[in-house]
Amino acid sequence: MAEKAVLTVGDQRYELPVLEGTEGERAIDITRLRDDTGLLTYDPALGNTAVCKSAITFIDGDKGILRYRGIPIEQFASRPNFVEVAWMLIFGRLPRQEELNRFSDLLTCNELLHEGVGYQFQHLPPGAPPMAILSATLSNLACYHPTFLAIEGEESLEEAAARLISKVRTIAAFSYRRALGLPFNYPDPRLRYCANFLHMMFSIPYQQYIVTPEVEDALNLVFILHGDHEQNCSTSTARVVGSAKANLFASCAAAVCALWGPLHGGANVEVMEMLKRIHKGGLSPEDCIREAKDKTNPFRLYGFGHRVYRNYDPRAKILHEACDRVFTQLKRKDPLLDIARKLEELALSDPYFIDRKLYPNVDFYSGILLRAIGIPTDMFTVCFAIGRLPGWIAQWKEQHDDPTSKICRPRQVYTGPNETDYLPMEKR
Repeated sequence: MAEKAVLTVGDQRYELPVLEGTEGERAIDITRLRDDTGLLTYDPALGNTAVCKSAITFIDGDKGILRYRGIPIEQFASRPNFVEVAWMLIFGRLPRQEELNRFSDLLTCNELLHEGVGYQFQHLPPGAPPMAILSATLSNLACYHPTFLAIEGEESLEEAAARLISKVRTIAAFSYRRALGLPFNYPDPRLRYCANFLHMMFSIPYQQYIVTPEVEDALNLVFILHGDHEQNCSTSTARVVGSAKANLFASCAAAVCALWGPLHGGANVEVMEMLKRIHKGGLSPEDCIREAKDKTNPFRLYGFGHRVYRNYDPRAKILHEACDRVFTQLKRKDPLLDIARKLEELALSDPYFIDRKLYPNVDFYSGILLRAIGIPTDMFTVCFAIGRLPGWIAQWKEQHDDPTSKICRPRQVYTGPNETDYLPMEKR
């Protein structure tokens, strides 16, 4: 017999089904709670509420496990291929060679922006935030590709996904060039995904940027490690917007806006700013650890702890190793990396951090690695968005493929005034 949970309210007793996922996660099914009991659940920030069933990403925060479609994230580190992982996230399995070739060709065919979109960049102020440009331009793509406002079938979705995943890097590079007043570099169809992005960012007339294999692999890795992460803020946003049957462009543009927040996609920027302040202010890592433990001190140690992980973030481990490879290859030293390594060493041996399970998260090293590649700080969150886009598309597809999906409509516990009368102006 299926397991039931029992809810007792006063002298009334209600039975609620218990669901179990493939990895043993258990959830109390409250879909009929209000109809059967007249009650709501109260769960601010939805920290204890499963809003969907999903087969895309599995996380065990206590054990530090992250898997895409069942594959441990560590297995993508040795031969990182963002395009392969993007296809897998969206369609549920690793692509065969002909499928990967076709998708790569679609990315190449769709890397250019309509000249009308390119023209709009000329009217943006040079200091416009890159994330604002990205969100607005992704939404604007719907004007130029109206045939994909209604997606029917996997072939149509693959075409739309290729357009978004390809054009997002062109939009990102153009926004960077616009901010510096530099001419735009058009995509080079001979280059692979990450190398092409770096070319559009950094090539100058008559001198094309040449990416080394180590740097190309590192950027592939950054994008892969940000590909999906279960029902986070931006992914939930994509699902909420998509639940209204909004098109894929609108759903992804809304997700970009959610990612923009410093508590989400902007967290690695906070880490970099913190490391710069430490370096500039002459603080020692020991001083920082001591001040971070002092509740009366305004100093905050960013990059440690995570809403889900109560162990070392597996993505942070991979990026830590990638930093070592890239800095060795570039024959470069970065005092911020030295500070970060010392902070990690001290925190991992300090009972205060150990007892509270405050381990380095993905943001702790991703910014340092992007900085080594040459990406400026205000483009960090844009790079996060490029990596996360396949995950948003996969989640949107999964939701739209579910025949039981309904529009998201949370409830509330009203705490305002009781019924009152309208007062004319002269009586107020």
